[in-house]
Amino acid sequence: MRIGHGFDIHGFIGCGPIILGGVSIPFYKGISSHSDGDVLIHSLIDSILGAASLGDIGTHFPDNDLKFRKIDSRILLRKIWKKIEKKYKIGNIDTTIVTDFPKIINYTDMMKKNISSDLSCSIRDVNIKSTTTENLGFFKKDKGIACEAVVLLRKIVSFHSS
Repeated sequence: MRIGHGFDIHGFIGCGPIILGGVSIPFYKGISSHSDGDVLIHSLIDSILGAASLGDIGTHFPDNDLKFRKIDSRILLRKIWKKIEKKYKIGNIDTTIVTDFPKIINYTDMMKKNISSDLSCSIRDVNIKSTTTENLGFFKKDKGIACEAVVLLRKIVSFHSS
C-alpha cells in the first residue's frame, strides 16, 4: 500500500460559478486559476502522484503551458490515472474542502460520483467533507478555497505462469 497527500488553494475572483469535483456550483465569485481551479481534483491529483512517487501536478501540467488554460481538471485526473491504473487501484480517498463560502453539502454526492467514475473505483471509496475556518484568516469574507486530499493506493499483484 502507498499513501499520498495533496493540497491546493486558490483565491476567489470575478464571478462564478466555481467547479469542485467536476461539479458546477453557483456562486457569485469564481476561482482564480490557470485551469478551471478545481481545488478538490487538484489536491486529489497531487495525492495520487505522491503515492505513486511521480512528482506533482505542476510537473505534469505546468501552469505556463497554454494547452492547459481553462482545462477541465477531470481530464487531468483521468490522464494521471491512465499512467498508473495497471499498477495500482484505489484503496480509499479522503478529502477536506476548506471554505466558509459556498456551502457544498448539496453537491458532494455528485462530486463522489464523478471521482469514482474517473478513477474506476467504488463510490464508497471516496469521502468528501468540508469545514469552515470560522471566518478567520485567508478565508474570511469569502476570499478563497482550499482542499486537502489523502489517498491510499493498493498495488495490483499479478501472477505470471512460467
